[in-house]
Amino acid sequence: MNAVTMRVNGAELTKAVEPRTHLADFIREELQLTATHIGCEHGVCGACTIMVDGRPVRSCITFAASCHGADVRTLEGLEDDPVLVALRGAFTRHHALQCGYCTPGMLATAYDIVTRLPSADSARIREELAGNLCRCTGYVGIVKAIEDVLASGPYRTSHPPVERSLMASPTVAAVIAPVAESPVAAPPLPVLSEPIDGVTLARSIDVAVPVGRLWTTLQDIATVARCLPGATIEAIADDGVVAGLFTVAIGPMRIAFHGQAQTAFDDTTRSGSVTGSGGDGRSRSSADGAIRFAALPAGDAASRLELDITYRLNGPLAQFGRPAVVADVVDRLLVRFAANLGEAAEGGTIAPSAPIGGIGMAWNALLAALRRLISGK
Repeated sequence: MNAVTMRVNGAELTKAVEPRTHLADFIREELQLTATHIGCEHGVCGACTIMVDGRPVRSCITFAASCHGADVRTLEGLEDDPVLVALRGAFTRHHALQCGYCTPGMLATAYDIVTRLPSADSARIREELAGNLCRCTGYVGIVKAIEDVLASGPYRTSHPPVERSLMASPTVAAVIAPVAESPVAAPPLPVLSEPIDGVTLARSIDVAVPVGRLWTTLQDIATVARCLPGATIEAIADDGVVAGLFTVAIGPMRIAFHGQAQTAFDDTTRSGSVTGSGGDGRSRSSADGAIRFAALPAGDAASRLELDITYRLNGPLAQFGRPAVVADVVDRLLVRFAANLGEAAEGGTIAPSAPIGGIGMAWNALLAALRRLISGK
């Protein structure tokens, strides 16, 4: 893993990336900037063209690790740029797009033409567009759109090309030296500070201990982690930020999420929250999650833990993480979690337990879905 710092659409960020990760995957999967399209993945079609240090670059053959110190601009970052605003209008007027798949790359290249070659004629525009392939339009509308913008007056980019010094780029040693102990460990993602737009599950589990004892146990983060199958705590900060690992198997995939979470507790209401995110370097998958919980009395010697779980999966894991499958994982995990919590609250020893998952889990989820379909419930 390589620690890389770059400026993306005006915001500076630092991430750890694998040496093999290309820039297109990085901005789409890690940063969720999906205006950039991936076509041939060989630098031929031009669909993935974005601006790096003020120049058009094929992001599918550019390593993210090579962009240390770079200024990266995607279409999201140029949305209000007057050049791109003019180009979008001209593309619409001249019918310069049909299926639209090549359009992001076309716009990026057109942006470069308009700002770098204010006197370009039709022949020069076609020469500059030679690296951007379109299967629909025949290019006539695209060329006319660029001519239209050039004819309306000189445009100057607010993001001119810049030369990065060699000191800004990582050395060869830095590129090949890992920054984490595990060669497949993903970097901790930033702790979320706003609600997650994802799938929500509401669950309730019974714990055979008084509510006061349960609440005391819940505030012991290290103990809670031992109760949760697949969870490992690596560090706990004074401000409640927890760094760790959570391992789960979904079908044939065994995922180890490295990340961090922010914990919060309210003694007056016996409620709290855990909000965080993490990534798995091997599968290039990531997840964001938030759990709101409350401990309620359920009799003199029993409690009920109410849970509101929201999650969002990104990357290859999202293909396997269908809501029914994830719900089955959560339900299985909570059964063991509740038993371990009760044991921990009573001062007992918690036996280590393997992560939830397995090949049969997806099959069980499918059978459960079929049963619900047949019964109409």
